[in-house]
This record gives sequence, C-alpha cells and structure tokens, in this order.
Amino acid sequence: MIRHWTWTSADLDAEYIPGSNNSRNKTGTIPTEETAMKKAHIPIALTALTLSATLVPPSLAEEVTLPPSMVWSAYDLGSSGYAEASGIANALQQTHKTRIRIVPAGTSIGRMLPMLTDKVRYGFLANEAFFAAEGLFDFGVPSWGPQDIRIVLGRPASGGLAVANDIGVKAMSDLKGKRIGYVKGNPSVNIKNDAYIAFGGLTRKDVQVVWFGSYNAMKDAIVANQLDAMASVTTSANMRQIEASPRGLTWPAFEPGNKKGWSALTKIVSFAGPFKETVGAAISKDKPVDLILFRYPMITTYAKTPVDEVYNLVKAIDEAYDVFKNTTGSSANWEVKRSGVPPADAPFHDGIIKYAKEKGFWTAEHQAWQDERLARLKMVRAAWEKATGEFKKIAADKAEKKEQFDSEKEWLAFWESYRAQHLN
Repeated sequence: MIRHWTWTSADLDAEYIPGSNNSRNKTGTIPTEETAMKKAHIPIALTALTLSATLVPPSLAEEVTLPPSMVWSAYDLGSSGYAEASGIANALQQTHKTRIRIVPAGTSIGRMLPMLTDKVRYGFLANEAFFAAEGLFDFGVPSWGPQDIRIVLGRPASGGLAVANDIGVKAMSDLKGKRIGYVKGNPSVNIKNDAYIAFGGLTRKDVQVVWFGSYNAMKDAIVANQLDAMASVTTSANMRQIEASPRGLTWPAFEPGNKKGWSALTKIVSFAGPFKETVGAAISKDKPVDLILFRYPMITTYAKTPVDEVYNLVKAIDEAYDVFKNTTGSSANWEVKRSGVPPADAPFHDGIIKYAKEKGFWTAEHQAWQDERLARLKMVRAAWEKATGEFKKIAADKAEKKEQFDSEKEWLAFWESYRAQHLN
C-alpha cells in the first residue's frame, strides 16, 4: 500500500508561496476510452529556446558538469509546464555550456514515448507519471506496461476545473449537463476531470464529454463557446486568455470540510490534497479559492539515467534558481528543498536523493516513503510480468481452438481483473 501523505504548510512555505513578492492510490480500474498508443501524436518539430541577456556569474558553470545538449518533453505551448521548462532551460543555458531543446506534446503518450525511445532524456510530466508507474490507462496496453521511471524534481502545484463564468456554475454539482474537455491520450487530464466532478457527485454520464486531440485546443474552444470547462493550473497563459475573454473565468471550490466530496475525489486520485490558492487567473489574496494540491510539472526520467548526471542537473537547477524563479507565478515553488522530496507520483531518482542528503533535507520519513514506493513499483512490475505470461497462454489456447479473440480488448479486461486480485 502506498503511504498516505498529508500536505502541510511546509510543502509551500510562506516565503515562496505563489503571489509573494519573490515570485509569484492506487487506482484499480482501467477506463474503456480510446487510449491506444497509436492514436497519440508526437510533434515532429523541436522548439529551440532563445537565450535571454541576463548576466550570470560564470563561477556557477565551473561547479557543475551538464551534457553538451539535452532534449526535454513538456506540455503544449501556452501551458505553464512548457513555460516553466523553458525558464529552467534558459537559466541552465545561461549558467552552463549546454544546449536544451523542448518537445511540446499535448498528450501523455506524446511526452513519454520519446523518453521510452531515448530521444528525450527528461520529461516535464503531469500525473501520467503515476499512471505510467502503475501501468494504468494508456500505459495499461501491452506495448507499455508499468514503467521504471523516477522523479527528479516535482513542483508543488494547485489546480482545479477552470469554468467559463457565463454559465452560472458556482459549485461542482452545477456542472451537470455542461461541456467538459477531455483529451485523447492524456489520462492525467481525464482522470482528474473524473475526480473533480465526483467531488460534486457527478460522473461522465452526467456531463457532456467533449474529446480533443490536444490539451491546448480546449482553451480556444472555451473562448469560442464550444466548451464550458477544462482542467488546469491557475497560472498558465491559457487561463489568463480565458479570464480576459467575454466569457470570463471561475473556479468551483473544493471545500476542505466536504468530507463526502473529498472521499469521492481521493478514491480516484489518491495523490491529491486540499490547498487554498491565492494567485492565478480570476484568483487573488482577496478572492482565494479552495483547490487541490498535487505535483505539476514533474521532471521525470528513467531509473537507468546515471546518478551523477541527475545529481549535476539538480545542482545546476538549484544554483540557477534565482535566474528562473520568476518565470511564472508558480516557478518559485521549484525550490529544490521542496520540489525534491516526497510525496510524488513515482519514486525519486537516486541522483536527487544524493543531492538532498548532501544538503541535509532528506529525512528518515522521506526515505520510508521512498522505500515503500519502490517496493510498490517492483510489485506492480512483477505482477505485469506474471499477468502477461498467463494471458499469452490464454491467447494461445484461443488460437489453437480457432476461437475469435480480440487480444487488445481482452488484455485490458484481464489486466484490470488481475490488478484487482493481486495489487489492490
């Protein structure tokens, strides 16, 4: 069982809370939505970053060795994830002899497939990191399975359901019959949508599910009155555009005292917790909103990435923090002593643990969480291997008897059942 973690004020300490002057489950089921990897889209063009003219002391570059070039993946252009990846990349290029390119992708598979094929070393991921480690949703198909990934850093983030302000929605329950955006190949968005509406006692059957091929397309659809709501963090450029549009923007609250709502929500997304947000589009210190807290984005890599490489990357990011901390309203939350410790959606990489221990902020409690999460990942991957072996025998038997057998469809049902029996 994955250790439950309660978010505290220490996770977002007062000095760096967004808006200050300085900055700003396990899931046991597999949905029957169209989520095959073949439907994902990988942008062909890589987006080159342009260095800014900020002067940085050259001494920083002498202490860290980075690869001469790196390729990262991130969310679409216009997203806070892409903006923050760009800010960190620019800071590292200013302080070190390295060149970084970012592959923007609107789907979870689009961000992770180039990591799997070694075309990208690090991905700025959302909660697809959790699903990839657990072998769920898009990652429950035979071509994927539980991925041996590690978190390098994960920014504490708040988010919720961004709703057009002209449809009269005040609470999650008011979304009944409204148009909510889902993205093919993006379980991170889709499962959070399910959790958000569950807080209001709703399911997909109670709303109009509108499918998109890319995350960024939902913003334009809301502005054009073709969609009513989409999942988002509060500080992205997309949210500012919706706020400035004739429709306006509102955020239905997740009241901490609503035990029934939180019970329904955390049954779907066990990695979420309550948080009062004071910064973002249509939010202020005078008009705070109770939203959810999780990690986004998470710099993620595979376990095989060398420890010293990750250690040096973390050290470089830590030392360049003052250069990029004002990139977005949330960038200050990348402070390594908060973004480099549990909880997160997968185990942490040994490189960040080495750095955290060296700096003195990796605690016994953090190590206990890490050990438990590693044991969970090992168990899930072992279960996948056993389930795969059993399923191959079933498929071979069906073939020998010349019985009709849809292996992809049958596998999803088989893996769901196997998980329920052996992992949950």
